[in-house]
Amino acid sequence: MKAAPEAQKRLLDLADLDSVVDRLAHRRRTLPELVEIDEQSKRYAKLVTDVIEAETQAGDLARDQAKAENDVEAVRSRADRDQKRLDSGAVSSPRDLASLQSEIASLQKRQGDLEEVVLEIMERREAADTKVVDLVAQRDEIAATRAAAEDRRDALLAEIDKEAGEVQAQRAAVVGDIPADLLTLYTKLKDQYSVGAAMLRGGRCQGCKVALSIAEMNRIKAAPHDEVLRCEECRRILVRTPESGL
Repeated sequence: MKAAPEAQKRLLDLADLDSVVDRLAHRRRTLPELVEIDEQSKRYAKLVTDVIEAETQAGDLARDQAKAENDVEAVRSRADRDQKRLDSGAVSSPRDLASLQSEIASLQKRQGDLEEVVLEIMERREAADTKVVDLVAQRDEIAATRAAAEDRRDALLAEIDKEAGEVQAQRAAVVGDIPADLLTLYTKLKDQYSVGAAMLRGGRCQGCKVALSIAEMNRIKAAPHDEVLRCEECRRILVRTPESGL
């Protein structure tokens, strides 16, 4: 392939710009904020589930408490009715009196047992409500932390995209100075080796950093100035400049 020396040198400018583009793309993919947001999102999702479970448990205990309190009230009401009946003197039969007194005593014991149940449920409900409050606070804190990380990410991405846009504009100007066939070769090599062209400096390819043999240097010296050369080691386009040591 043939190309004017100046067009070949523009490949070095293009390679430098492509290196910046690649660096910006890598930076965009590897922002620490992306890892942080992912981790916070996982924690947030778990806390959302934990909050739902805790709220469900607290709700169940609230219903259990209400039912137990209703049971206590029902037993108390029945005991009160029996006590009023006993106090009224309406029951005169010794057998009926004994039966009524026994029932009142049984109801009072039942009421005491139910009140113990209510107290136990109240304690469990209080603990469950406290757990809900704590988990909601953790969930909201994680949400705020994630939102802050997202704001930082967005600001950094905007900065990166702005710089990338400027570099792409510069790249477009350089591409305009390079013949189509040379650009096609460069692009193919860049896709294969990440860098499509390298300078020959002091007898060493700057792409693979390998020093060329004397025979290879003599071959390059003898080559026409417009011949497009390739490094024998890394196969990148080898661009000659005054620093090549020829």
